[in-house]
Amino acid sequence: RRGWWGVGRETRSTMNSMVGKIFVWLLTTVSLTTALLAQAQEAPKIHRIGLQVVSPRDLNTTRIGTFRQSLRDLGYVEGKNLRIEYRYAEGKLDLLPSLASELVQQQVDVIVTVGTPGVLAAKNATGTIPIVFVSVTDPVANGVVASLARPGGNVTGLSILAPELSRKRLELLKEAFPKVTRTLVLWNPTSSGESLSFTETQGIGKSLGVQLHSMEVRGASDFESGFQRAKKAGVQALITLPSPVVNSSLKQVLEFAAKTRLPAMYFTSEFVDGGGLMSYAPSFTEQFRRAATYVDKILKGAKPAELPVEQPTKFEFIVNLKAAKQIGLTVPPNVLARADKVIR
Repeated sequence: RRGWWGVGRETRSTMNSMVGKIFVWLLTTVSLTTALLAQAQEAPKIHRIGLQVVSPRDLNTTRIGTFRQSLRDLGYVEGKNLRIEYRYAEGKLDLLPSLASELVQQQVDVIVTVGTPGVLAAKNATGTIPIVFVSVTDPVANGVVASLARPGGNVTGLSILAPELSRKRLELLKEAFPKVTRTLVLWNPTSSGESLSFTETQGIGKSLGVQLHSMEVRGASDFESGFQRAKKAGVQALITLPSPVVNSSLKQVLEFAAKTRLPAMYFTSEFVDGGGLMSYAPSFTEQFRRAATYVDKILKGAKPAELPVEQPTKFEFIVNLKAAKQIGLTVPPNVLARADKVIR
């Protein structure tokens, strides 16, 4: 009997030891699992945005900086809960379809794109990933959206459609330089938005007594020959319409205007910052800031189809007096008084 109890006590001791080890193992496992689950719950979701830009990278530094800052203000921090996939076409429109396809393959949450060619390429690449566009002239006429109020589909954004823009540009140019009667217009006829702007400008030119000399540019190779023809035609001034092709050849356009001493009105402030004479345009920087709010709404569950397309409400008239002096021109005081910004 003593032997039996002795064995029993040893067996119970061994069993108690095993139970204790199992308990410790289970407790450790549960603790680790709980910790891992807590870490998984605490880890922020990484939102992925694809940013596709048509014009060269160095022309968009300020605008993209504004976009990124606006996202930060909304709580999105790159490297923490945000990743941006950048794609630059560097002015080469034929690259846009492949760049858009790359972003689709990256399975980004939202694609942000600039200009009509950019949004059309993105729309052709995906019918499901939300797309936010910036600086599209006429998204309805281009077939980008069904209407401004209810875009439909997976696309929405910010338009630069404002019928008064074409009139205002030509009026300001004529007011500053009344003797101008023949003006060179740079535009891309393959863009329906630019075609609309050119038609509007033609009508305004007739009412102001200004004849337009059309210079069609579909790519960088069209500029040199076009400028030669413009010289022979005796143009007295220059206007550029909103165009990714023209924007991508900014330096070439500015050099031509300086060499020929032509007063010029540009569609974006980058030309004036680069040494051009005047610009009248929507605030593109403001549009990039607003684009961030569209992205935020979409990431929080809003559908692009139900987010109305915004039209520009803020416009900027900028005059560069340094450029005027270099080409021997004087901008009248009454025109300077209307400028939002004067570069001296």
